[in-house]
Amino acid sequence: MAHAHEEEVLARIAKGLVYNETEAAFQAPRRRTDQIFEYNHTPPSETQKRRSLLVAIFGSVGERTVLLPPFHAGFGSNVHIGDDFFGNVNLTFVDDVDIRIGNGVMIAPSVTLTTTGHPVHPSRRVDFARFSEPIVIEDKVWIGSNAVVLPGVRIGYGSVIGAGSVVSRSIPPMSVAVGTPCRVLRAITDEDLATRIAEQEH
Repeated sequence: MAHAHEEEVLARIAKGLVYNETEAAFQAPRRRTDQIFEYNHTPPSETQKRRSLLVAIFGSVGERTVLLPPFHAGFGSNVHIGDDFFGNVNLTFVDDVDIRIGNGVMIAPSVTLTTTGHPVHPSRRVDFARFSEPIVIEDKVWIGSNAVVLPGVRIGYGSVIGAGSVVSRSIPPMSVAVGTPCRVLRAITDEDLATRIAEQEH
């Protein structure tokens, strides 16, 4: 009977419907809070230990991963990170469901990736009631400092999210997007290959 209840709750979560803390309590063993605490207190020189902890914490993690402590995650086990990832300090994963990050992604300080929100009406927030939708960050995305990425968002290949943005809708590939709410400012083009380099001598 308990198994059937868990399946029903998981099905509701997968549809983005509201569920509460009591209903989701069976997922508690998937939280990696102790390992996250340990990672955040491991000296920088202990690179092998740090790597082992990341493998234990995340659902999957690629090669050449740099994640500067401290970072925070509700579960950790619902986060999937590709190769050549750089995450700066104070990165927060609210990963009640999957957060999938591609290859070559860079994330600046104090960014929050949250798969979870709460109902607007207070009577529906009893027992920490919430809904969750997965986040996808495609390859070679750069997210600026203090940005917040909200439930259900996909950020397309190569895009740049400006500092302080609140990303409430998906962003197409190869775009510069900024603001609250975050909107596409312009496309990334070949002209961007020539910015901030020394002038050629003629």
